[in-house]
Amino acid sequence: MVFTPEKAAIRFGEGLSPQQTLPSSIDALLEQLTGPDHSAEAHQIPPFGALLPALSKVEDARKAYRRARGTEQEEARQNAFKRARRVLLGDRMRDHQQFLARSLTTDAPFRERLVRFWGDHFTSAPRQPFLAYTGPNYLEEAIRPHIAGRFADMLKAAVTHPSMLVYLDQVASFGPNSRAARGRRGLNENLAREVIELHSLGVGGAYTQRDVKQLAKLLTGLTAGFPKGFAFRPARAEPGAEQVLGRSYGGDAPSLDDIYAVLEDLATHPDTGAHLARKLAVHFCSDAPDEGMVASMADAYRDNSGALLSVYEAMLRHPFAWESFGQKVKQPIDFVTSSLRAIGLPAASLGKLSRKEMQSYLTGPMASMGQPWFRPLGPDGWAEAAEAWITPQGLAARLQWAMAAPSAFFRGLPDPRGFVETSLGSLADERLRFVAGAAETRREGIALVLASPGFQRR
Repeated sequence: MVFTPEKAAIRFGEGLSPQQTLPSSIDALLEQLTGPDHSAEAHQIPPFGALLPALSKVEDARKAYRRARGTEQEEARQNAFKRARRVLLGDRMRDHQQFLARSLTTDAPFRERLVRFWGDHFTSAPRQPFLAYTGPNYLEEAIRPHIAGRFADMLKAAVTHPSMLVYLDQVASFGPNSRAARGRRGLNENLAREVIELHSLGVGGAYTQRDVKQLAKLLTGLTAGFPKGFAFRPARAEPGAEQVLGRSYGGDAPSLDDIYAVLEDLATHPDTGAHLARKLAVHFCSDAPDEGMVASMADAYRDNSGALLSVYEAMLRHPFAWESFGQKVKQPIDFVTSSLRAIGLPAASLGKLSRKEMQSYLTGPMASMGQPWFRPLGPDGWAEAAEAWITPQGLAARLQWAMAAPSAFFRGLPDPRGFVETSLGSLADERLRFVAGAAETRREGIALVLASPGFQRR
């Protein structure tokens, strides 16, 4: 095993930073997940539940505007809706800035990386105008509290979260024989399918289409609305027991406990451990991970009842985690955050950005790189393969951002020769050191370092 602090900071963290110390050992990396969450305290993001009054206000204003169409009140109602939505978007933009500020300043970057990983695993990106910008708040409530705990607890929190229930159309699902089914569309299998195929067992898991349909029936009763948020409504639930993976759940009286029971069993299924182990290994180490490492992680999951900390430890202590350094291409969000962290951008600078500047300097360029901020294309989240990111358009966008963004944030850029050491340390090769020193301007030198293969990979 070839652990080095620089590899640890780049591969399992947010990259090197002139303001932050490097992890000294694997134990130090793991301690980042169990110690105080200083970055969350310094850059607070309200949980999704705290947004419900504001979300409800926007939804009420939208409904009032729709009812007023064609009447003399239409313009006033429309303006009221726009004002409520503008206030909501302004507050949510600050949450997005706080989310990014954590990555720039955290002393526990492995935690921030895992929040993004699990947020992608449990992708939720509702398109509704009153939910479209609440991604950081969803992660704050459903994901962040559970990254070092039991996977079953995270699964329950994410699957029953209002954001997920809206995103996967569970709010439109009714048990075909339920009391509330009259005149409704009926059963919706979206959530059940993703719970099995994406969130737990995986596409190759031991399940059938019948299991998906039975789980979909069991999940009826889960819904969400404003202003109360999550709710379980027995009148919507399919009566009777359902068979999922050969086990019976439920009975005469629909209950949320039955749903928690099936999620618990799905979380502890051997296929789930294998699926999660491979997904973690692919994300952090290689598009083609060592099978021995994946097996060791899956064994840790099984032997510790789905305790995630044990899985991370199995990954970090396997030699492949370090021998394979450089095999992963940074996704755009990782490239942007590690670049700003290396430059030493103060978190306060993010808070000064207007919505237009956020679009110009951060979210717009990330979309050009192929990763719109908090807007994945589907419930399976972002691609992991290098080919998805190393495209002519994506590379051009990265180079363009590397040339423009640092000078937009700083009037005086650092000397590129020193920046090579700040951003890559001993991992920088002699060619990059020569190129950085030979650049005609500091702007070009910094851009060459950020666009180099050594910085783009981890």
